[in-house]
Amino acid sequence: MTDLRLFNSLTRQLEPFQSVHANEARVYSCGPTVYNYQHIGNMRAYVFADTLGRVLRFKGYDLRHIINITDVGHLTSDADAGDDKMEKAAASAGKTAWDIAAFYTGEFKRDLKWLNVTDPAKWTVATDYVPAMIEYAKSIADKHCYELDSGLYFDVSTVPDYGRLARAATDEGEGRIDEVSGKRHQADFAIWRKTPAGETRQMEWDSPWGRGAPGWHLECSVMSAAELGMPFDIHTGGIDHREIHHPNEIAQNQAHECSGHTGANIWMHNNFLIDRGGKMSKSAGEFLRLQTLVDRGYHPLAYRMMCLQAHYRSELEFSWEGLGAALVRLKRIVMGVEALKERVGSFSLDPGSYGRLLNHQTRLSFDSAVSDDLNTPIAVIELELSIGQKALPADERLALISELGTVLGLDLLTLTRQDLRIRPKTATITESEIEAILAQRKDARAAKDFATSDRLRDELAAQGVEVMDGDLLGWDWKLEI
Repeated sequence: MTDLRLFNSLTRQLEPFQSVHANEARVYSCGPTVYNYQHIGNMRAYVFADTLGRVLRFKGYDLRHIINITDVGHLTSDADAGDDKMEKAAASAGKTAWDIAAFYTGEFKRDLKWLNVTDPAKWTVATDYVPAMIEYAKSIADKHCYELDSGLYFDVSTVPDYGRLARAATDEGEGRIDEVSGKRHQADFAIWRKTPAGETRQMEWDSPWGRGAPGWHLECSVMSAAELGMPFDIHTGGIDHREIHHPNEIAQNQAHECSGHTGANIWMHNNFLIDRGGKMSKSAGEFLRLQTLVDRGYHPLAYRMMCLQAHYRSELEFSWEGLGAALVRLKRIVMGVEALKERVGSFSLDPGSYGRLLNHQTRLSFDSAVSDDLNTPIAVIELELSIGQKALPADERLALISELGTVLGLDLLTLTRQDLRIRPKTATITESEIEAILAQRKDARAAKDFATSDRLRDELAAQGVEVMDGDLLGWDWKLEI
């Protein structure tokens, strides 16, 4: 197999993957702050992290993947200003912060299942680790921190090369850090935030620096160290984390570890999902969720395919046309798989097939693609080519497709053409009613009764059903929005 090479944001270059622990890959992914639903741009990060994990398993590593749930500490600014997002959401909804966290955690996990994202080895929840966070902060406070009325702050001048990950000196990576009275340096950040005098928060704990809550950045340092050890292999997140959150994690890790290690050997970041319509920011009040796509009739795996068609480090523009094209591409693959399954009949994966296919050229080319910093656009092409490998018996082709599809997170052996039909939530006509009318129309066309055929087509059109005569992909019909 081809050696795996990954782009390290810290060095800005491709590096061979060499695991810290033999035959094991340890990965930490920054999870969501569960104060609201996640928009589809947020979800791109988890498609990327899941693809990374699947590739690592494909390459023979035992994967230990951790995803955190931030239920405390994250302010309405990504730096050190504003209200706690959880407290603010709870006050707005008239619920407890714990209830808010539980609800939106459930919604997030449902979205992951829709996208066929594998559950991590462990979900780490920030509030479960607060005692460990206090101990961590105590261990670095004397040499690296100072106290203000508002909390305990980390002095970034006490660690080498602060901001190296963000390239702050040239990329203006510190531009979003707000002024806090008394800070020694603009980039200094909160390790512990004191509850202001006269206030009571729903989530607050006693500490040596007063009653309050941990800083957002402290959480990930503590949870990754607790669950993966230091150093571990890979830390992932969205590119927005590269500018403040991850440099602050690195500073804490350098302060805490005697070796001054950054925590992870490789830091990886997926690029933004861009929506020209401006629906990718929660601050705008209205944003695109995966539920929005489902309500409009699109299968969630069409969005996963859309993500796979672009390299994770490239910006990806969202459009309904682009989502539709990804759906069509997915359907072409599914129809090819269905045709093979019909030829094979009762199909069950033969473990011996994998051994026979190890050196098949399509598999080798697929391996080369995913080993090149997760080049999924090329990997998808190799998956498509695997369907047409007529020199392979149909059952071996299915085994090859199953393996490659699994690496890409596509349920190709269970997904059906019917699953991919566009059916908006608002549609009132049932599929059985549509099929019954289409059967009548088919009989009318066979009898050359075109007046009846046209009338039935118009009847369907009035209910939002587009009949797709002569479509080579065999959609038959689709429901318009």
